[in-house]
Amino acid sequence: MASSRPLRTSDLARAVGIHPNTVRRYIDWGLLPPVDRSPSGYRIFTQQHLDCLRLVRLIYAAEYPGPALRSTSNDIIQQAVAGDWPGALGKARAHLAAVGAEIDQANHAAALLEQWARTRTTTPPERPLSIGAVSARLGVSLDVVRNWERNGLLEVPRNPHNQYRLFGQAEIERMQIIRMLSRAGYSHMAILRMFIALDGGQTGDLKAALDTPRPDEDIFTAADHWLSTLHAQSALCQEIIQFIVTVLKRDLEQDLEQGKQTGL
Repeated sequence: MASSRPLRTSDLARAVGIHPNTVRRYIDWGLLPPVDRSPSGYRIFTQQHLDCLRLVRLIYAAEYPGPALRSTSNDIIQQAVAGDWPGALGKARAHLAAVGAEIDQANHAAALLEQWARTRTTTPPERPLSIGAVSARLGVSLDVVRNWERNGLLEVPRNPHNQYRLFGQAEIERMQIIRMLSRAGYSHMAILRMFIALDGGQTGDLKAALDTPRPDEDIFTAADHWLSTLHAQSALCQEIIQFIVTVLKRDLEQDLEQGKQTGL
């Protein structure tokens, strides 16, 4: 039921199980609508504030999904803050579509990875490439290539005379896989985990290796288990949509009831 009486900061905090200071921070961050004050200076909240607070807690309770998906989820909140719940519903459906597109991209990259693992090059080429040449071919900077090497994603043989890196076909193919998986959202930790499995002889179910941290591995970002994060976001989107639909239905019923009472 919607609350018809003015609400206090403590009422909102108690309703969602947070500290009152968190409610105040949400106001400062623009995650709740502007709040009127009583003549004595106390904040006066309404059902609109409580609805927005519940929406914010629902969205922010999940693991941080990265800047792009956080941006589309924040769009939902801003529509609600503006009092446009139909607009919030539209943004929620757009967010769900964005998550679905990320899932498709991540699954497609994992499928290409497993196809490559079965056919990858194992024989050295006749003429290896320099780091500058391979950087140009892949369309990534020299620093990116060096960073991949520093993070253990590839081991590049060197010229014994001048210690220049020598990128053969096997290294180039591996770097193409790194670039593809990175662009699909997987972290360096996830890619390294997969390569450890691959180099250890595993050529099947590499998608699971990408998404399943080892028992001794710390998880620092959502991209360390990207597919699990995305599927959790998809489930969350359904909850968000259902919550907004409930708010819209309640408000419609209240409007109809008020219309009956006023004879309109």
